[in-house]
Order: sequence, then C-alpha cells, then structure tokens
Amino acid sequence: MNMEKRKCLRLVVLLILLACITWGCNSKKEENPVVTKQEVQKSETSPLSESPLPAVKPAASTATIAKSPAVVVEVNGVKFTEAQLDAEINRKLAILKDQAPAERLKQMIPEIRKQVLDEFVIRTLLSQEVTRLKITATEQEVLEAEEQVKAGLPQGATLDDLLKKNGLNKEKFREELRLGVKINKFILSQPLTKAKPAEKEITKYYQDNKEKFKAPETVHARHILVAKSPGDDDKIKADKKAKAELLRKRVVDGADFAEVAAKNSDCPSKSSGGDLGTFSRGQMVKPFEDAAFSQKINVISPVVETGFGYHIIQVLEHNDPRVINLDKNIREEIAIFLQQQKRQAAFAEMLKKLRAKATIIISGR
Repeated sequence: MNMEKRKCLRLVVLLILLACITWGCNSKKEENPVVTKQEVQKSETSPLSESPLPAVKPAASTATIAKSPAVVVEVNGVKFTEAQLDAEINRKLAILKDQAPAERLKQMIPEIRKQVLDEFVIRTLLSQEVTRLKITATEQEVLEAEEQVKAGLPQGATLDDLLKKNGLNKEKFREELRLGVKINKFILSQPLTKAKPAEKEITKYYQDNKEKFKAPETVHARHILVAKSPGDDDKIKADKKAKAELLRKRVVDGADFAEVAAKNSDCPSKSSGGDLGTFSRGQMVKPFEDAAFSQKINVISPVVETGFGYHIIQVLEHNDPRVINLDKNIREEIAIFLQQQKRQAAFAEMLKKLRAKATIIISGR
C-alpha cells in the first residue's frame, strides 16, 4: 500500500470511527514534529479535534422545529430523533464508565450531546455527498482500512474486543469502514488537500519555531547498582554501601566496568554491562541525575545513594543542548506537518460549503 493510501486510511478511522467506534480515552495525540513527526492544529469545525465539537449552530438555512419535538436535528431530510440521541449518549457513557466517576459522567452529558449532534451532521453531509458523486469503495480498500484499525488497537486488544466495547457487530463495523473509505476518497479529491508546502514555507516554519527544534542536554551513562530493600536495617545498608565501595575500587584500579556490572549489578542493565543508554534531565531519580550531569566523561563517580540503592556511575558521553539543524529529515517532518495543516484547513472549508448549501433544522431544545 502506498503512502497516500495509508494517510487515507488513517483519516478514515478519525473521521468515521470517531463517531461510532471508541476505545475510551487512550486515543493518541499527534506529537510535535521536532521530536517525532507531526503536530496537529485543531479546527473548531473539524471532527479531527480531540475535544468534543461545538454544538450544531443554526445557519442561514436553519429553522426551528415546532411540530415534531421528537426530532432533534434534520439534515437534508435525514432525521435524528431524541431517542437516537439518548441511545448514542448512553452508549458513549457506557464506554467511559470505568474511566470517570458517576458524578463526572453526569457533568459530561451536555458536551457529549454536542459532540453526538455535530458528528451526526458531519457524517450525514459527507455520506450524502459521496452518494451524490457515486464514489465507491472496493472490498480490498475496506480490508486495508480494517487492518489499519487493528494496527491502532491498544497492545493485547483484539478487533472483537473493540466491537464488543462499542456495542457493534462486524457487519455494522464494515459498513462504517466502507463509508469511511468513500468519504476519504472524496476528501482527498479536493484540490486544496493536494497542496504541498513550498520550500520557503518549510524554512519559514523552522525559523519561526526554533524553540521547538531544541535537543535537550543528555548524557550516555552506565552504572553498577547494589540494591537496597525496604526492610534493610542500618547494618545491612552499611554492608551494602561497603560492597559498592569495593566494586568501585576494582573499577578504579582497572577492572573492566562492563564485566564488573555484568557479574555484580542488581540492575537489569547488567545484561548490557550496566549501560543505561542516553537520557535527559528528569528521566532519572534526582541524586542519580545530579551526579551524572555534573560528572566528567569516563570518570568513575563516588558511590551515589538513591532510593534504589548504591550506584557507581560512569558517563560515556555528555551532549549540551542544541538547536537541531534544518537537514533533510527535519524538512520532511515539517513538510508532513504543514501538509496536515493544509488538509485540516481544506477539510474545514469543505464542511463549511456543505453546511452552507444544506438544509439543517435543529429543535428548539
């Protein structure tokens, strides 16, 4: 599958399954392009936003229902009733019941209601448009979309788990995927979604956001640990510290650090000669961090005590904070991020046009 299809299928999941399929609160945030690949700018009209969307607001073509209070919203003749709304709210609350106390769930009902209504309007507008344009989805495309959903599940979870959690059967799930593929084809056919960032845009973003392209101060270190236990009395602690001092002396006197760590350390890192890899400030307990970041390269530290025990530390490399250069990889990451922004904006504009020409009727409730 090419990259464009993969992007397409990711959008399928965000667009359609947001409304009908949820795994609770562990949806993944896009990260800053400096550290990884993307930083998603949210549009208030876009269902790609993490927060619940605004309630559907009356536009020029919007009237108020007087004769049928059971209908909450109607989009080009497609009705969404109070009963359907309540059922969808209850379904979402059931998904969230293990993640928030009952009182908090009660407080969330108004915002969930707004979310459900907006999802219905957006889904209906897009569904009607792909039907009008006679856009189709092949069985292979649906299967690929299903694989993308499976790949995004939490570790250990299965597709059946997801469907059960959301009260869906396989037939309904595949129906939503099929619609998602069609909608995504429609979205990616819009000229604005194909606009690629120019080199000057990439450079400008880099120059305007250099604070986002800072690599932190890091050290690469290894250690030998003589571990403490919660029940250790003063004598046992003293004996363990003395053992650490002896191990340190052996290394200072010329013994191979990795071999001493492998045979004597109580840390799992013993399997790699005590190597802890590269880390930045805030990743280790404070006494260990202070020692590592203040220590000269290749020097064997004094015995350092932490809540874990007694450490002998050797810093192998110390990197000062720096601004990451605008190299090929960073250019590609910024380009992906800016492309995502353009597609977000194009999607919001497309929805705006569909709303403008639609007849959306909202109840007075």
